[in-house]
Amino acid sequence: MQQAKLDREAAAGYRLDLTHPPRYYLNFLVNKPVGLIVTDPLSTKFAALADPTRRAMLARLALGETTLSDLAKPFNMSVPAVAKHLAVLERAGLVKRGRRAQSRPASLQVTELAEMTDWIERCRVHWEGSFERLANYLGALDGPGSDHG
Repeated sequence: MQQAKLDREAAAGYRLDLTHPPRYYLNFLVNKPVGLIVTDPLSTKFAALADPTRRAMLARLALGETTLSDLAKPFNMSVPAVAKHLAVLERAGLVKRGRRAQSRPASLQVTELAEMTDWIERCRVHWEGSFERLANYLGALDGPGSDHG
């Protein structure tokens, strides 16, 4: 029975990583289930950055720590909605909230972004090497004695 469920989910386009137990998440902005999401830390970070509002919030936090109300000012949304976005970033480890008197300022966690950058860099090196090998192969095909062109 469990295998049939996994097969249906795989056929529906979900990428299953069975090394991490899958969990169902709620889209807290609309409070309804959104489906199976792999919960490895890197996927969680990239999922948090998939939303342009959250990327804009990170850009603001890159300038320095700020309070929730100051973070909400440039956005056309309520403070509770901004708090939900901030909570997604916090769960992903991209933002840390501190405590100072009555406020809880948020700050960017640069080390977590570095982990993402390292992963992207490894992919870039791989694909550049692959494209270089492809270019060399295609150049050899179009070499001397070629009828192409």
